[in-house]
Amino acid sequence: MELQLVNRNMLPVPLMATKPSVADDVEIVEVHDEPKAESSRSFIEANTLDVTLEHLRNDCIIPVFRDNEKTISHYEFINAVDLATREHFGDNGLLPAQIRVSHPINGRIPSALHKKVHELEDFEKTRYYERMMFVIEIPSISETVHGNRLNLTIGGVRALNHESLFSKKSIEKFKVFIGFQNKVCTNLSVSTDGVMLDLRISSINELIEKVFELFSRFNIPQNLRMLSNFGNYSLTEHQFAQVIGRSRLYQYLPAAQKKEVPMLEFNDTQINMVARDYYHDKSFCKSGNGDINLWRLHNLFTGANRNSYIDAFLSRALNATTFTQGIASALDGDPRYQWFLS
Repeated sequence: MELQLVNRNMLPVPLMATKPSVADDVEIVEVHDEPKAESSRSFIEANTLDVTLEHLRNDCIIPVFRDNEKTISHYEFINAVDLATREHFGDNGLLPAQIRVSHPINGRIPSALHKKVHELEDFEKTRYYERMMFVIEIPSISETVHGNRLNLTIGGVRALNHESLFSKKSIEKFKVFIGFQNKVCTNLSVSTDGVMLDLRISSINELIEKVFELFSRFNIPQNLRMLSNFGNYSLTEHQFAQVIGRSRLYQYLPAAQKKEVPMLEFNDTQINMVARDYYHDKSFCKSGNGDINLWRLHNLFTGANRNSYIDAFLSRALNATTFTQGIASALDGDPRYQWFLS
């Protein structure tokens, strides 16, 4: 399928053209060599499989709506975001998309209707994946925050379980983001200006336009300052225990009381992971006196988020950031998040 570019006059100057002015402890890193993947750990781990773009293009069928109108395929989605990324940031330094899928939907061609499963030939099998997430790293736009290298990262999520495939073709739903990947641990950090959680589009060109809009509004220096500022706040061991305890209680609050407390999207299993890693994570555990700064706390939450399902990943990644910001505000006296510290 041929892609048409949107009006280039709408685009701002690429962000890589100037280097952001950030806090003193944020060190600008320039990358001149051919970029290489730095970690074998995945940005998401729960129930997912690593696949290639060629596999999605050549080996997977494309789901259709009830009227036989096709959906925008996973391949077309990734290709469109990759195109927009290259147009906005330039080709230099982009890594190939890392793609994770889950919930395969298996089928067979009509001529194999009566065969047993073990009798099926490969060419008689069909497959597509209900859920898919990908990231595209730009190591040439990279900075160091609290000793951790952060690479600018763009990506998206498609969850066909959120589509009404049994109805006629309608607006399709996607999620796209721009943020930073921590190369120490592959944790992804996103903020409110870097994510579209309910992107509804009817064509690939409309998708590309929306991705350009996302790039235009994302403020690199502001996001780096926010992440760096997390290191200026610390919780004592007692305060951390209060946050963990309240986070577990949050799941069971009466509905009326829950509405009065800021949202926390992490489940009990993930909260338990945060508590465990407070003691055992080599990079983000507590200090010797039991204190933990909010930069480390943020990474404990984004680390636990890697065990989310694909369709819940981005909203929890955003929640990890807003929750950490809220705890920082509570330490400054803001009453909204005081419940988690009381």
